[in-house]
Amino acid sequence: MVASDTVYVSEFVDLIGPKTDMLGPVRDGGVLTTGTEPACYGPMITPEIRSGHTISRPVAVEGAAVGDGLVLKIKKISITSKAAASGTETAREGSYVGDPFVAKKCPGCGKVNPNTVVKGTGKDAIRCADCDTPVSAFDVTNGYTMVFDDGRTVGVTVDKATAEDIARNAKEYAAAPAGFTCHSILLLALADTPAGIISKVRPMLGNFGTLPGVEMPSSHNAGDFGTFLIGAPHDHAITAEELALRSDSHMDVDTVGEGTIVIAPVKVDRAGIVVGDVHAMQGDGEISGHTTDVSAEVTMGVEVIKKLGNDGPILIPKMEDLPPLARLPSSNELEIARSVAKKYNLELQTAVAPISVVGTGGDLNAATMNGLERMAQLCSMDINEVKNRVTITGGIEIGRLPGVVHISSLVPMARLEQMGIANLVKEQYGL
Repeated sequence: MVASDTVYVSEFVDLIGPKTDMLGPVRDGGVLTTGTEPACYGPMITPEIRSGHTISRPVAVEGAAVGDGLVLKIKKISITSKAAASGTETAREGSYVGDPFVAKKCPGCGKVNPNTVVKGTGKDAIRCADCDTPVSAFDVTNGYTMVFDDGRTVGVTVDKATAEDIARNAKEYAAAPAGFTCHSILLLALADTPAGIISKVRPMLGNFGTLPGVEMPSSHNAGDFGTFLIGAPHDHAITAEELALRSDSHMDVDTVGEGTIVIAPVKVDRAGIVVGDVHAMQGDGEISGHTTDVSAEVTMGVEVIKKLGNDGPILIPKMEDLPPLARLPSSNELEIARSVAKKYNLELQTAVAPISVVGTGGDLNAATMNGLERMAQLCSMDINEVKNRVTITGGIEIGRLPGVVHISSLVPMARLEQMGIANLVKEQYGL
């Protein structure tokens, strides 16, 4: 097919991998716009969905091949939902096979991933289409519903009566795009957390990147959730060796918002760009396990870097989103450093710039080591030098528990030139 300058996506999938049908292709240098549905808690309470997420149908990229890097410049995230809901949860025993995010089971007829219908509102509103049993793999232990202002600047939690009114009009408040696949968590009328809590809207992309090299549920395309698939007792089990083919699109890193550049690894030919799990806001760690999933429209620029060889995502965030030590020194700080260098006859390393590398694993220690190893490989440094540089010119931040981190450091510009990403770093930071 002929590559297009612009591609728009309004289809959603749950399983992803090398054989997933792609739209497009979009040309190298083109623009992609995709709609998203509220797709973390939505898929969790929709037993038909074989994943904890749905994401946009992958889009092929002209000229992208395994081993390349795919530059995704996030230009715009426009939230369309008028309300969102979330909370902490526990899995319902007897309602899943091995993994409640993937193999949901009706406790009545025993069917795995049954079709469902909605009857009313509340925790028993979603029912098996075959036997009418209330069916969900999860119970929300403490939930909340939040409404947004028209400008999507702030969110405020609501009381039970308002949550119930929103539940009766869930489709309107969720504003899911055409082609949506999930039930809305707004149906549950969650209001355990006190009303009146104010939060700033800071949109970010929880699942964003490229296809993995092995088929898996889209929510498990990371080193922490992916471990649940190893030897699992359902149809989507993989091996430890196959998990190494993940592309880590499910990052939940809160800096992945408007203005950030993501360089995703290409694990299948033509890359397959995926977008989903848009959050209105999220604190580091996503400590409750979930946050305010919303419908949104996301626009990004697309470029290919040949033979970059990045195993996982590289982030070039906005300067203000970096850890303080990873931010470039001010002119005053540089002047002071020059006086120190002169006193001790030193040559300053001023040709540096910040990058962040995502690491994932079964827990935070494993994720940190994965990220350090990726940084060492990209920068051609001994891993112990990387540890020192991250300690004094960067930092490690938690994307999501149990095992996603992003590791930032100032990196010599010469190495960024060799990698082929110096132009992106200079563009981002005005160097």
